Amino acid sequence: MLKVNTKAPDFTLENQDGELVSLSDYIGKKVVLYFYPKDNTPGCTSQACNFSELKKDFSEQNAVILGVSKDSVKSHQNFINKYNLNFTLLSDPELEVIKLYDVYKEKINFGKKYMGVVRSTYIINEEGIITHAFSKVNAKKNPLEMLELLKVI
Repeated sequence: MLKVNTKAPDFTLENQDGELVSLSDYIGKKVVLYFYPKDNTPGCTSQACNFSELKKDFSEQNAVILGVSKDSVKSHQNFINKYNLNFTLLSDPELEVIKLYDVYKEKINFGKKYMGVVRSTYIINEEGIITHAFSKVNAKKNPLEMLELLKVI
């Protein structure tokens, strides 16, 4: 994980519509930047749907939600359409930003080791500084926990 109280590295990725989106586009807003393993899997779906349900509440805290995975733009489009998601998903098939934010790690599943995205969330303030960093977050609880945190910072 990147260190709290450091400048969040800027990046540019394609969103679900194939448009380029940069972190620096959101200077002046808080950003909930979350990394997740894969579209349409149970945990990732639960997390995304919960973020989507709370989007209005995040907006009231001057915060935007950005989800990042290695899935393609087309996969993100399908995921958003299937679950009626209302926030931006960014495609990082080359793992550039995923590695930049230090969330690509060795994982173990059923005794097998492999490299994958560790479900992680960063909160970045209006000036682009990382104020909070969470690794191995609970997919279902993470959105509400991030909203509650934003209400007190």
